[in-house]
Amino acid sequence: MRRFLRPPRRLDRHQWQVLAALGTANLVDSYDLGILSLALPQIQRGLAIAEGDVGGLMAAVRLGVMPALALTVLADSVGRRRLLLLTIVCFTACTALTAFVRSPVEFAALQFLARIFIAAEGMLAVVVVVEELEAGNRGWGLGVLGAMGALGHGVASLVFSVVNVLPFGWRALYGLGVVPLLLLAWFRRSLRETRRFEARQARPPSASAWREMLRPLQRVVRAYPGRIVALSLAVFPAAFAISTAAMFSPKFLQETHGYSPAQVATLYLTVGVLAPLGHVAGGRLGDLFGRKRVLVVALCGSVAAIAGFYNLPGVWVPLAWGLTVMTGMMSEVLFAALGSELFPTSYRSTASGVRAVVATLGTAAGLWLEGYLYAVFGSHAMAISAMLLLAPLAPLVVACCLPETANRELEAIAPEKPE
Repeated sequence: MRRFLRPPRRLDRHQWQVLAALGTANLVDSYDLGILSLALPQIQRGLAIAEGDVGGLMAAVRLGVMPALALTVLADSVGRRRLLLLTIVCFTACTALTAFVRSPVEFAALQFLARIFIAAEGMLAVVVVVEELEAGNRGWGLGVLGAMGALGHGVASLVFSVVNVLPFGWRALYGLGVVPLLLLAWFRRSLRETRRFEARQARPPSASAWREMLRPLQRVVRAYPGRIVALSLAVFPAAFAISTAAMFSPKFLQETHGYSPAQVATLYLTVGVLAPLGHVAGGRLGDLFGRKRVLVVALCGSVAAIAGFYNLPGVWVPLAWGLTVMTGMMSEVLFAALGSELFPTSYRSTASGVRAVVATLGTAAGLWLEGYLYAVFGSHAMAISAMLLLAPLAPLVVACCLPETANRELEAIAPEKPE
C-alpha cells in the first residue's frame, strides 16, 4: 500500500511545493463546497427556503462555474500563477461574507460568486499539475490533489458535527472560510509559472491582445473538435445523475434515515476515508491500466452504488454510500486528467474550463429536473433513481470515442496545430 501511495517517479522540491500549495487550496475549496451539502437542512430552515425551491437554489449556485470559463481562457493568455492567486483571495472573501446573508437571494448571489472562483481555482490547479509533472506521475499527482480536496470535506464534516452548538449555527461554518487569507504569502512563494506556459509565451504573439486572449476558445473548437464533443457527451450525463445524487446525500441521510449532524459527520470521518483513497486510487490505477478502462469501471460502479444508496434498507446505506464516494472520486480525477491531457498547452486551461462548464450544466439540469420529479413522485429517492437511466451513456462514450492518454507526453497526445 505504501508503494502504491508514493509517486511512481521521484519528484523534485518544486513539484512537491506545487502539490502542497495547490492541495491546500483545493482543501479549502472543498470545505466551502462541503458546507452547502452538509448544512443544507439548517440553511434551508434558517433562510426559510421552501422544499420545492432547494434544487433550483443549488442549481443556481452551481452555475457559478459558467463565468469561471472566462478566467480559464484568460489564464491561457496571462498565465496560470496570476489567476490562481486571484481566485484564492476572491473565493475566501465570498465564503466569509456568506456568514452574514439575510435572505435566500443574498445567499445564492454570494455562493454563486464564490463558485466562480472555486471552480476556476480547481480547473487551473489541474492544469498546473498536468504541466509540471512528468507523464508517469500525472495521474498520481491529480489523485493527490483530489485527495486533499476530499480532506476538505472531512474538515467540513468535523465542524458540521457541532453545528447545533456553534454560535450562529451554520453561519459560523462560513465564517471560518477566511482562514486561507492567512496562507496567501505561502501560496505566492510556492507557486510560479509553469515551464510549458513560459515556453509557449516565449513565442511572439500573432494578433492583437484582445484577439490573442479569445483565440484559445476558437482553438478548442477548431483543432480537436471530436475530442471536445466526445468529452462533453461523457461528462454531461455523469454530472447530471452522479453529481445531483451526491449533493442530496447528506439531506437524504438526515431526513429519510434520521441521521443527526453528528452521525453524518461520523459517517464522513469513517467511511468517508474512501474519498481521498478514491482520488489516489483513480489516478494511480489510471497510470497503470489506462484512464479509459478505469474510468468506465468507476462510472458503472458509481451508478450501481447510487441506486443502492437511495433504495436499499438503512443497514446497507453506509456501505452503498462508501462505494458511491469511492467510485465518484475515481471518476472525478480521471475526467480531470482527460480534460487537460487531450489538448495542447496553448488552450489547455480553456479546455479544462469547458469540461467544467459542461459538468456544471449537467449538474444544474439534474438539480432542476430533480425538483420537478420530486413534485411528481413525492420522493427524492424515486426522483434520483429515475435520473440514473441517463448515466450509462457516459461510460459508453468514454470507451468508444476518447483516446488513451496514460503515460504519454502531453506534446505527443495533442501536438499544437498550425492555424
